[in-house]
Amino acid sequence: MTQSENDITVVHVMRHGEVHNPEGVLYGRLPGYHLSDLGRQMADRVAEHLADRDITHVVASPLERAQETAAPIAKAHGLDVASDERLIEAANVFQGKTFGVGDGALRKPGNWRHLTNPFRPSWGEPYVDQVVRMMAALGRARDAARGHEAVCVSHQLPIWIVRSFVERRRLWHDPRRRQCTLASLTSFTFRGDRIVSVGYSEPARDLVPPHLRAGAKPVKGAAKGYGA
Repeated sequence: MTQSENDITVVHVMRHGEVHNPEGVLYGRLPGYHLSDLGRQMADRVAEHLADRDITHVVASPLERAQETAAPIAKAHGLDVASDERLIEAANVFQGKTFGVGDGALRKPGNWRHLTNPFRPSWGEPYVDQVVRMMAALGRARDAARGHEAVCVSHQLPIWIVRSFVERRRLWHDPRRRQCTLASLTSFTFRGDRIVSVGYSEPARDLVPPHLRAGAKPVKGAAKGYGA
């Protein structure tokens, strides 16, 4: 076995912090959505949590909220934030609209045709396509930090889909049951090029509003966290 085949590399895939979005728009890939003050606190908290880790590479989705989340982590390790388009949010036909039962896009019959196939899904980027690009992004980060650790900042759905693929779960799912809260870390440990374990942690859990935590029930009148 060569040294590269025996190297242990950890790739932490982080969901960005809270976004300033008072209108409750499903912002998806739209530009101009930045972290809220609370979101910046979340990013700083995770940077503190990772300060003593052997991180040699930090990369993020090109969207502002991801780049801003990655910045304090990179700074703590004297690194620049790289950008990888493959870490971007999933495409969604409801982007730019409010979305929910009883309000927004779901009230319009013309949109119902997009809800016919939850297995693909019919309203956005196919789950299989997300797996392909996210696995490629993880592989690039692994190679960049071979024998050390990397941080990739991405978005809830692509993170959950690639984790589901690695853990051999079906890709279609109930969005309310995703274990991928704001500023969480889904950590993939590689031995050589092979993933040998997946971990999950929430260093900023106490900063996350209860209704936005994994598995939380919707709260009427609470701020919405769309476009993750």
